[in-house]
Amino acid sequence: MQKIYKKLPHIDTLNHYQFVTFRTHDSLDDYLKKIESFDLPNAKKQVHIDKYLDTSNAGRYFEGEVLEYMRLFLLSLDTVAYELVSFVIMPNHIHIFFYQKEELSHILQKLKGATAVEINKILKKRGKFWASGYYDKAIRDEKHFEVVYNYIQNNPLKAGVGDVDVRYYSRYDK
Repeated sequence: MQKIYKKLPHIDTLNHYQFVTFRTHDSLDDYLKKIESFDLPNAKKQVHIDKYLDTSNAGRYFEGEVLEYMRLFLLSLDTVAYELVSFVIMPNHIHIFFYQKEELSHILQKLKGATAVEINKILKKRGKFWASGYYDKAIRDEKHFEVVYNYIQNNPLKAGVGDVDVRYYSRYDK
């Protein structure tokens, strides 16, 4: 019987489209830890995690000044580390879709490293801001591109999150 791999390595290919999700450290509550322990392929597990994060109150920091700071920071790396396709900043996690211009680990280090320090200052808190790791999915073809694009575009509406104009960005909806 062929072994099914549950945790695949990151696909880190320059000049390729990537869909990446990362979340706040405080979003990791007991139920989310339980979901992460499910014996499911990574993609199916991520669907459960995203659904839970959309309704969870844990680690919800992206409102007001923090939301605006994060939005401007994501835009500031456009054309430098990546070419943005779209992103959405949910209350406790972020989905970002881009054309990769640097190594994926460097992009995430820039996104999470600098923002953690600044967001902690804004919130007047200390400690770890972002959860370790991230979920990434290399885009395979045009159909996959459309599915990811539509997912990001519809995520705040589906989750009932306000401020859609501030939370959502798309290069193509301008």
